[in-house]
Amino acid sequence: MRLAAVLPLPLLHVAGWMLGWTMYLLSARYRNQLTQNLNLAGYGADSRVRREAIAAAGCLLTETPALWLRPQSEVAALVRKVQGLDLVRQAQADGSGIIFLTPHHGCFEITPQYGSLLFPMTVMYRPPKLAWVEPVMRAGRERPGVRLATADLNGVRDLMFALRRHEAIGILPDQVPGVGEGEWVEFFGKPAYTMTLAPRLIARKNVVCLLAFARRLPWGRGYDLTLCKLDEPKPGESEARRMNRCLEELIRLCPGQYLWGYNRYKVPAGTEGPG
Repeated sequence: MRLAAVLPLPLLHVAGWMLGWTMYLLSARYRNQLTQNLNLAGYGADSRVRREAIAAAGCLLTETPALWLRPQSEVAALVRKVQGLDLVRQAQADGSGIIFLTPHHGCFEITPQYGSLLFPMTVMYRPPKLAWVEPVMRAGRERPGVRLATADLNGVRDLMFALRRHEAIGILPDQVPGVGEGEWVEFFGKPAYTMTLAPRLIARKNVVCLLAFARRLPWGRGYDLTLCKLDEPKPGESEARRMNRCLEELIRLCPGQYLWGYNRYKVPAGTEGPG
């Protein structure tokens, strides 16, 4: 990982392109999962989106060492343009806490590192299945201005305290929650077990919710960061469905960079499937 971290980003993304296609060609399970999710979202016949999604999944892996192990200032400098920073400034001026919803879309690892240079951030994470990865991951993500909160009751308290201090928090809203931590809500036309934590936090007073997406630029030139507000709820729409609908709209801005191979519709152990 340290060797990969010093390689130029264009080279890492070329390696990611090759890795993404290798995973796609060698794993029938992964290939089927990606195909099914693309079909659900209406992109099954779009070969361009499929090709980009295959490559993007590999880039997500090969760019990670650079994002975790390079100095924070070098990582933040990879962000070339930011759209919507005025929304952050306004929330800070109003004394509001900020919730960043960053789905598995584009380079979601760079968002908190860039943001933490402007304001303190507490980011929720779920420990990886491979125990040896966790200390590396924590070292890469816990930078000055970034605090990690585990996906448990203690972590929820950390997020709430951060919002009370008018700071920012970050959540992966499309991550499948554990048993008892979600509800079945439509996502691209199919029920998906969706976390209820984020909608509950969004409903709190003095809180501003922003969607965040770091688009990979062609040829490893860096990333463009887009921040936008959550749409107003539609009549009769639950907060969880509102969140998923807004995530769908964000993903459709650049569908080829969503992690379509992620098993978003799995049924967590101990959870009853949708009715």
